[in-house]
Amino acid sequence: MARRLDFHSANFAADFDALLDSKRESDSDVHVAVASIIADIRNYGDQALLELTAKFDNLHAETVADLAVGQDEMAAALNGLDADLRAALELAADRIRCFHEKQLPQDFAYQDDAGVQLGMRFTPVDAAGLYVPGGKAAYPSSVLMNAIPAMVAGVERRVMVVPARDGEVNPLVLAAASLAGVSEVWRIGGAQAVAALAYGTQTIGQVDKIVGPGNAFVAAAKRQVFGQVGIDSIAGPSEILVVADAQNDPNWIAADLLSQAEHDEAAQSILITDDVDFADAVEAAVQAMLPQLERTAVAGQSWADNGAIITVLSMDEMPALANRIAAEHLELALDDAAGWSGKIRHAGAMFLGRYTPEAIGDYVAGPNHVLPTARTAKFSSGLGVADFMKRTTTVECNVESFGAIAPAGIALANAEGLDAHALSMSIRMNARGPDG
Repeated sequence: MARRLDFHSANFAADFDALLDSKRESDSDVHVAVASIIADIRNYGDQALLELTAKFDNLHAETVADLAVGQDEMAAALNGLDADLRAALELAADRIRCFHEKQLPQDFAYQDDAGVQLGMRFTPVDAAGLYVPGGKAAYPSSVLMNAIPAMVAGVERRVMVVPARDGEVNPLVLAAASLAGVSEVWRIGGAQAVAALAYGTQTIGQVDKIVGPGNAFVAAAKRQVFGQVGIDSIAGPSEILVVADAQNDPNWIAADLLSQAEHDEAAQSILITDDVDFADAVEAAVQAMLPQLERTAVAGQSWADNGAIITVLSMDEMPALANRIAAEHLELALDDAAGWSGKIRHAGAMFLGRYTPEAIGDYVAGPNHVLPTARTAKFSSGLGVADFMKRTTTVECNVESFGAIAPAGIALANAEGLDAHALSMSIRMNARGPDG
């Protein structure tokens, strides 16, 4: 049974704080174990990768090259799909590509009033590592969401790693990799895969940035290799906030809440509503649906441990709560959902209206489903094309424009006590001669 909170109860503030502050990830300290794994990969390369893959995934290979998935195998997986499933995958890929193409930044250049030529250009990283989970479920949608933005950005080498217990990779995952134009696929996972991407081995070339969600070991590894490579974010358990009034079908809302609960026992599903009777109906609908789910145990534990229903007297009280929750996914199942969305600043992705469940965004809407979790939507964003690109600024002075701005630069350098900085500019002022 999910916890119930009443906005106007005397203990609401404390209960709400406890909800937000609850630790949903494992308390086990994986830092030391991950550091050891990374050190092994750095020191022993292929040998360590083979041993760790055998240990954790029961995949025994003679060489790291044996862990590669060939382009022909990926193409065969794509061609072997049921026609309807392939059409669905292609529709998703097309919509994701179209949305992300609109994110491509534009270079710019201009001359300012002093005559200085200024500009900015955007270039992709050379190589990106794409981590795709392969534990409790197969996620071809995550392949598309990671690989397609990298391809749109112009990343030349797109390297996917996916855990392959007993050597098996879901054919749908390989089909998605083929469709998304992945350059390399390696049957490796966990912290060892992250380390191999970050530092390289004798067989696997290092990358410049690593993206994609994973378990606690993957998250810890991404933290530890950051600086050697770039990372997108540290993904935590999935979460959803549904804001719904009594004009909704409680079964619809219950299904939306369970759509995230079934991901993981640590996932969190929260409902805010202004109708107590509707809250009761949704809670009853959740309990009725749970036994029908294939992942009933996972969803049930998530709902019982982390789920919550919050009642307010008026939806005017909702935006402040939603901004504090800063949910990964926010559904606004309300009239004038677009208007209400303007009152909310912090959310990874918003789903507006009664016919826009979060699940549509996981697959075929177009925007990325790799999103900030654990309240980090207050300061971070979902995965996009910009995550695979860098900004480079350009400055060009001629003798006149240099002379116009350099004296101020010299004054500031002297004020900071950086003589060589000042000299680097003043020596050029002197070279201009008495006539400027």
